[in-house]
Amino acid sequence: MSRITEALKSSNPVSIGLGLMVISVLISPLIDIFAKLAITTVPSAEITAVRFLLQVVFILPVVIVRGTLFDLTWKKTALHMLRGGLLVVTMLSFITTLKKMEVADAIAIFFVEPIILTILGSIFLKETIGWRRYTACAAGFFGSLLVIQPSMQEVGLIALLPVVSAVGLAVFLLVTRLVSQSEDPWSMQFHAGIWGGIFCLGLLLAGDGTGSEIFDPVIPDRAALFYLLGVGVTATISGVLGVYAYRAAPASVLAPLQYLEIVSATVFGWLVFDHLPDALKWLGIAIIIASGLYIIWRERKVNKQASLAPVSPVI
Repeated sequence: MSRITEALKSSNPVSIGLGLMVISVLISPLIDIFAKLAITTVPSAEITAVRFLLQVVFILPVVIVRGTLFDLTWKKTALHMLRGGLLVVTMLSFITTLKKMEVADAIAIFFVEPIILTILGSIFLKETIGWRRYTACAAGFFGSLLVIQPSMQEVGLIALLPVVSAVGLAVFLLVTRLVSQSEDPWSMQFHAGIWGGIFCLGLLLAGDGTGSEIFDPVIPDRAALFYLLGVGVTATISGVLGVYAYRAAPASVLAPLQYLEIVSATVFGWLVFDHLPDALKWLGIAIIIASGLYIIWRERKVNKQASLAPVSPVI
């Protein structure tokens, strides 16, 4: 990653940031593809725990070399604990969805997250939100209903879990704003993985022997181990690239690129599971994307200095 750091100091870091962001969002749905393959035999809490533990294993040598392993204050520790817990809620909700729902549909619903973040910013950060953005939020929720409604008929109330996941990530991003400008990206990923893993292990210990499809751990077979490794590797790469992208370029420039994730999720879902959204879901997806892009554009126009937290390792 030293080459990335050097590149960010070049004369055109915004271009580097754009490139890193594109790569990050295009590979991000692979996390969900591997998770959907694994969840047929492995409970979602175990997948989530392995995802965090592998992230810690991959990043530990880096933070040791960089000397940021113990670069913490108690205040930062509390924030990292909160971030880790929020990521557990986000990932556990989303991965559980994938057992019954297709990846592209789940991600489309999940992308109400910028809308939720806009509303939460208005409530908790006292950000001024005009009627135009509130109207866009309403349109985005309507679009999500177009995806949720047929999905609920197909899979039941589990179709609402991506909304829970979106709320978790939105709160995570608000908290991350408090630490993102003063801490090393690798350290942020490492400590989020530590606390996320601890919380997941606690859930698995509590669920051991209960027979729960979500919390009762199992011994993975060889194929499941490969899928779990895929979740951890792709999540780590995507997350770190996203953090560096947001450090190199303004959030208002990068944020619209997040919607490329729906494109790659659809392509991967078609290649691996032979699934494509139907016409009604495509309409809902288009409305969600349009409302999200409008909110981003309006935010950029109203406040040129507005910033987003670094991208989380996603979902």
